Amino acid sequence: MIRYFFVSVLFLIATKATAAQHFSDTLRNEYIEKFPDKFFIWPHFKKRSLSFDIRDGNNEKINYKPNNSFSLGVGVYLFEITAEISFAMPINDKSQSTYGSTEAREFHANFLGNNWGVDVFRQQYTGFYFADTSRPSSGVVIKRPDIDLTNTGVNGIYAFNVKSFSLRAAYNYSERQIKSAGSVIITGNLNKFKLSADSVILTKQYDPQAATADLLLMRYTTLSIAGGYTYTLVYRSFFLNGALSLGPAHNWIAYSRPGGKENFDIAVNTYSDIRFSLGYNSDRIFGGMSLVTQSRYIRFDEIRFTNTNTFVKLMIGYRFNEFGVLKKRAKDYIPLNLR
Repeated sequence: MIRYFFVSVLFLIATKATAAQHFSDTLRNEYIEKFPDKFFIWPHFKKRSLSFDIRDGNNEKINYKPNNSFSLGVGVYLFEITAEISFAMPINDKSQSTYGSTEAREFHANFLGNNWGVDVFRQQYTGFYFADTSRPSSGVVIKRPDIDLTNTGVNGIYAFNVKSFSLRAAYNYSERQIKSAGSVIITGNLNKFKLSADSVILTKQYDPQAATADLLLMRYTTLSIAGGYTYTLVYRSFFLNGALSLGPAHNWIAYSRPGGKENFDIAVNTYSDIRFSLGYNSDRIFGGMSLVTQSRYIRFDEIRFTNTNTFVKLMIGYRFNEFGVLKKRAKDYIPLNLR
């Protein structure tokens, strides 16, 4: 009798679990469309920018920007894997004469699931410029080819609503959001940042009116986690997505001044992750614009420093019916004993 009782309980639990999974799958199909029998091709136009601003105790603020170019390339979605290749466009002579030249070397690897994303990166920029703050109406910029900046790390995002919301639909178009939906999100970042130069804050060597606080080297490691919300508004085949998350960032800081020893500090500051996407996503044609901005604010020794990493992308693509070997999936090439 007891044996039959436990068998009945297990049967009911299994039935409930199956029903719940079926309901979840049915709900997701009402909100999100997949394209299992198609492969995608798209040209894209994008730009990454790693900038920073620094403010000293006298409230002198300077915004440093790189003069790097846009990139033009092509992407494909094949075997349920997205891959892109792009090439930097040359900067014209007039721009280099006005703003100087920035040597940018970057590596990025993105992994995006239904409701999660990971970005592994390394950025190295040499050469920045800023507007002459002592003569703002002159339009004169000051070039700093001596500034070298390296940023290495990993970013992550996770959306909790797996039933009716898709990050893929908003940012790489491998899925399509059919109905409007949103989700609570959590983002995180672990990165190592290094900035070196003759002087990061202006000295009289560059401008007689500038602040005199010098900083030859600064490096920090940041561990941050932030909570927020994302929502995709859908109208027919058009969509608009926005995401915002804010949270604390723990920073291990090291810096040195001319003629001085290296100083160390630990601080808890703020981290923000802002994402925006606007586009068109139909059965065949898709495209739009996306923007991702991540900022880290750090304060130490009367210095306030903000580092901003910005990514802008424009794309338009088309979905084709799969045929032949294209109907395979990446997992089909993995041996059965390794799956």
